Amino acid sequence: MSPENVTTISLRQFKKTARKIVCVTAYDCPTARMLNRAGADIILVGDSLGMTVLGYETTIPVTMEDMVRHTRAVVRGNAGCLVTADLPFLSCGAGDERAVLNAGRLLQEGGAHAVKIEGGEFAAELVGKMVRAAIPVMGHIGLTPQSVFQLGGYRVQGRGNAAAERLRRDARVLQDAGIFALVLECIPAELAGEISRELEIPTIGIGAGPDCDGQVLVCHDLLGISTGVNPKFVKRYAEVGEISLKAFSEFAREVRAGKFPGPEHSFK
Repeated sequence: MSPENVTTISLRQFKKTARKIVCVTAYDCPTARMLNRAGADIILVGDSLGMTVLGYETTIPVTMEDMVRHTRAVVRGNAGCLVTADLPFLSCGAGDERAVLNAGRLLQEGGAHAVKIEGGEFAAELVGKMVRAAIPVMGHIGLTPQSVFQLGGYRVQGRGNAAAERLRRDARVLQDAGIFALVLECIPAELAGEISRELEIPTIGIGAGPDCDGQVLVCHDLLGISTGVNPKFVKRYAEVGEISLKAFSEFAREVRAGKFPGPEHSFK
C-alpha cells in the first residue's frame, strides 16, 4: 500500500533517510488507484499524455484543458500519493501572471498537490512567483521534452564540462528559488549523482542513473504498452500491450464464431 499522505515535506525526509522515492506517470483514475496500492510516492500527471494517450508525436500539442481534465481523473483515484501535474507547452510562455494562474488552475480545478515546470536558470524567477503564491513546484532539467525542437531532438544533455556546469548551476538556482524536488532527465549518471549529492532537495531521475534520490517512468513504458518510442533507460516490467492484444483478438474471434455471448452472459 502507498504511504498515507505523501507531502513535499515527506520527500525531503525520504532524502535524509536515503529512502528511494517512487514516481510513475498516470492519466486516469484506474491507474492512479493501482499506483496507490502498489506503493508509489508520487503520481505525475505528465504532458507525456500527448504521446501515450492522445496520439501526438510530441508533448507540444497538449493544452491546459487536457492537463486539468486528466489531473481531475487521477485525483479521483488517488488516496495518499503526492499528485504533481505538468504545466504544458506555452502555459508559462505568455507572461508570469498567466503562468501563475495556469499553475493555480491545476491545483484549484484539477486537484493536484503540486505542479512541474521545465527549464533551468531562466525559469527561476517564475518558480519564485509560484512558490510565493503557495503553489508547490517541482523542477525539471536536462532533456526537457517541451524544448525538443530547440534541443535538436531527444538527446542526452550535460555532456562536456561546460554543459555539465550549466546543469549544476540550473539545479542550484532552482533550489534557491524554492522547488521541492527536481527531475533530472537523460543526463550522464555520474553528473546526476553529483547534483543529487549537492542539493538538499530530492532528485527524481529518468535516464539519469541510479544515484538520484528517486526514479520516475512513464506508466505505458513500464507496462510494455507500445507508443512507438523505446528509450534506452526504460525497463519493461510487463507486456500488457501483448496481453491486451490477445484479449481483444480472442473477443473478436468468439463474436464472429457465435461463441460470445453464451447463456451465462445472457438474461432470461
